[in-house]
Order: sequence, then structure tokens, then C-alpha cells
Amino acid sequence: MKITALAGGVGASKFLLGLARVMPPEDITIIANTGDDIELFGLRICPDIDTITYTLAGEINEDNGWGLKGDTFECLRWLARYGEAAWFNVGDRDLATDIFRTNGLRSGRSLSEVTDFIRRSLGVRSTILPMTDAYTPTRVVTDEGEMHFQEYFVRRRCEPRVRAIQFDNIDSSEPAPGVLNSILESDAVIICPSNPFISIGPILAVPGVRESLRETRATVVAITPIVGGRALKGPAADMLSDLGHEVSASAVAEIYDDVLDVFILDETDYEQAADIQSLGMRVFSTDTVMKTLDDKQHLARLVLEMLNPFHDIGVTESGATSI
Repeated sequence: MKITALAGGVGASKFLLGLARVMPPEDITIIANTGDDIELFGLRICPDIDTITYTLAGEINEDNGWGLKGDTFECLRWLARYGEAAWFNVGDRDLATDIFRTNGLRSGRSLSEVTDFIRRSLGVRSTILPMTDAYTPTRVVTDEGEMHFQEYFVRRRCEPRVRAIQFDNIDSSEPAPGVLNSILESDAVIICPSNPFISIGPILAVPGVRESLRETRATVVAITPIVGGRALKGPAADMLSDLGHEVSASAVAEIYDDVLDVFILDETDYEQAADIQSLGMRVFSTDTVMKTLDDKQHLARLVLEMLNPFHDIGVTESGATSI
């Protein structure tokens, strides 16, 4: 079975780690959000691509969910002594990735090419594609003005209220090589448990991606990032509220309504199943919280069982309820 995953953020990385443990990782293609990308210190920094790559390589700092384990921050401290802004936490080893990437881009290589070289160098067997090779940073319009997503998320710790979200240059961007073919030729497309506005939203905004999801014969599945009215990590719940949505799994299902065949919600939100079913999609409920490697593998195994065409209704071997 060939799987394409749309991914961004820590929740997606956790799920992908489990998925790569329960199926051949070579059969997984990951389309990564690059809306989080930022240019700092003359370097191109790609937080979501790096978090996914480091996680699948077994090099992630598990305490933070981002960055490299055992990293130090001497370079950042010295940059601060020279008056450079030091609010974006990037470690010394992590900077090596950014320097290599920036040199590659300046020498004429595409982001796709550099990303593929880095993941192969770190022993990652799944394919990782940036959503686009263009630079399309996410900008957040807040009650304090417009700012880059990383300024809102890291520097301001999500304190300003969100009024709108924009993606620079997105209308003129093109999907990176392989993105549309991967969606069209896979057996299943999984929208990972990521923020629907700033992790999945930028991917869906690349011209042609949303249309390909509607066109593909693959089963398109989304996993909720909202559990019990809360986001387990990040600003998804605040953004839902600020942008006029109910803070719930069913609100996330509505955002993906035009592309989804199946929605997986947490068992604590079982009562929302009827509302989601009314959108015309099948619903499964299970424990979606991933605290341990076993949790990640359990959720991944459930998704694969649910994709089995012979599985119709009832309870999967992993214990998920088909509603």
C-alpha cells in the first residue's frame, strides 16, 4: 500500500514515526508544510521539514518535540552578543542543517533536492517532499498587526488574537515535483493530526493540491488534532476560536469537508460522530493521544486496518470503533 501524508508540526511527526514502524517506510511519501519557513541570520530555516526528518532519523529532541537531541545554543548566544535577535531557538547542530540548505539553494539546487539529500544523509527511508519549492511564508494578521508566523508563535507565544491567516506568494507557487503525482497515485492520503490553519492550510493552498485531493481515487483520511475541546500542542484551539469556529473535532472535519472520505476522532469526542457523519464521511473513534512509541504505532496500525477495503463496520483489531 502506497501512503501519502500531509504533515506539519509535532503531532504529525509523532504519527509518522509510528506509521514508519508498522509499514515499509519506503512506501510513505510525506508532503511537508513550508509555510513555517523563515529567513533569519541569512539562512533559510524550515522547521516542519526538519522536525519530520529528525524524528524519522531518531535524532529529534524528544523533550521539546523539535530540534536535535543533545544540541547546544552557543552560536545563538554569540549572535545575541552582536545584537542579533535571539528569540528563535535554533541549536548549533541544527544550524549546520540550515547552513547546508542555504548553501544548496544559493548554488541553484531546489528545496526539493536539498531536502532529499538531507533525509538520505540522515538515513530516512520515507520520501519527504516540500509542498512547494517557492518561499511562501505564513503571515498572521492579529489585533496587534501583521507578523510572520514564527514571530506570532515563538516570539509572542501566540498571545495576540488572530484575525486572519495569509500565505505570501502562494497564488504564484507551484507544487514541488512529485507532490501531485503522489496524491493521485497513492492508495491512501492521510492528513496528519496537525493544525488545520498553519500546518495543513498552506499545503492545501498551493495551486492544484486541493483539486488533486478531490480528484484522487485514494481514500483520504484525516486525524483530529483537537481532543476534548483542546489542542494537545500548539495554537490550533485558539485559532479555531479566534477565526469564528467551534473548538471541536467536528469543526476540523468541516474545514476538510470537500476532500475527506474518513475522519478519525478521539474516543472522548464520540458524541460528535453524528455531526461529522452528516458531512458525508465515515467516522472512526479511538484513543488518538500519542504519549509513547506504542501509542504512535497503535494509532498508525488502526489507520492501516481502517483502510483495509474488507473492513466495513465494527471494531478493528486495534480497538477502534467504526461508527
